[in-house]
Amino acid sequence: MESAAPEEADFPAGAGKRLHPVTPWRRAWAPLAGLAAIATQNASELREWSTSLPLPWLLAALVAFLLGAAGYGWLSWRVTRYLVTDAELRIRTGLLFRRTAHLRLDRIQAIDITRPLLARAVGVAKLKMDVVGSGSADELAFLGEDEARELRAELLARAAGIAPEAAPTAGEAPARELYRVDSRTLALGLALLGGGWLSLGTAAVVAPLMWSGTASLFAAVVVLLPLLAALWRSSLGSFLTQYDWTVSESPDGLRLDHGLLQRDHATVPPGRVQAVRIVEPLLWRRRGWLRVELDVAGAGNEGGLLLPVATRPVAAAVLARILPEADIDAALAAVRPAPRRARWAVPIWRVGYGHGVTPALFVARRGRLRRVHTFVPHAKVQSVRLTQGPWEQRLGLADVHVDHGANGTATARLLDAPTARAEVAAQSERSRLGRRRAAPERWLTG
Repeated sequence: MESAAPEEADFPAGAGKRLHPVTPWRRAWAPLAGLAAIATQNASELREWSTSLPLPWLLAALVAFLLGAAGYGWLSWRVTRYLVTDAELRIRTGLLFRRTAHLRLDRIQAIDITRPLLARAVGVAKLKMDVVGSGSADELAFLGEDEARELRAELLARAAGIAPEAAPTAGEAPARELYRVDSRTLALGLALLGGGWLSLGTAAVVAPLMWSGTASLFAAVVVLLPLLAALWRSSLGSFLTQYDWTVSESPDGLRLDHGLLQRDHATVPPGRVQAVRIVEPLLWRRRGWLRVELDVAGAGNEGGLLLPVATRPVAAAVLARILPEADIDAALAAVRPAPRRARWAVPIWRVGYGHGVTPALFVARRGRLRRVHTFVPHAKVQSVRLTQGPWEQRLGLADVHVDHGANGTATARLLDAPTARAEVAAQSERSRLGRRRAAPERWLTG
């Protein structure tokens, strides 16, 4: 939330703290990036202009610009402050245009600590806050590592309702490790996904064809770059991001620590998980591996990833910490496939569709090669809908859509139409009763 109140009301004289002194160097990159973009677009004119000037003048211009960029970063750092009050965190930024963000502590959903490679080298970290109703996450970059941990602990303590005078000394809650992903397992799992191999094979075929057909290096590069980016994301990039993935349990939720070059520390807050997805790629099933993803209300942390690769018993044990009333094995066993006549609607992929219900969860299954089970706790269901296309009407089939609080939907496809209508009414009642029994969504204390 942004404030239009006068600066004195937001930050009284002398109040608030500044970021780490290394921050100006980060902010100095803005004018340098702008200069690089201008130089790229006007390369020929820049070359002519540079050859017409003596070398000392060029060096003097470069030094002047670097000093200007450093001055911009320093002034921007000077005007940036943050202030913690009893009810909110205030962040003031802006050199020319002043902006003050007011983050209500009771609306904070997640506070994550990120440490890129260079930041780790100088002992600083970035603090990122996800807030209900905010389209983007506010951040404090950079703070000293100790200061970032202490501030995060204080904000969580205040959000949990600890007295303001005791919150600064509450400290970070202890954590107990639940699971750590082995590096060899992670590497083999990524290799068996097949996405990287598909991108590599496509690049090896398409780029030479484009080159031979057009004789244009630019066209070949334009085609090759997206394929190489996809290859990076699905192979080495994912390995670097998910390296040493560790899940720990603490009073404020499940903590996720991961990353080789950039070390990230995130927390899955209690009560905010709206849905769980268990993904089983085809080549993982013989090894009993699966991937666990979460939909968290208002959050976008690492695509909602909880476990990049794990066995089913491990996944069930970890998920029991988030959804203690949910029995994942029972939910998977409750799934029933789509009726046989659904093959006339979806001839091949209908085998992957399924649906089930337990006392705690609504379950929808899809996918034949990449099987995905979506679990939605009854208390998190926001609405239930039934849809029928023209061909489904002729076959007596219907789809049931269950919408949850993270702007997502679990769809049970190709049910018998009478079963689907009964399921809509039954799910509405289950959701009403589930919300009545649900615990309040607040940070825990410990």
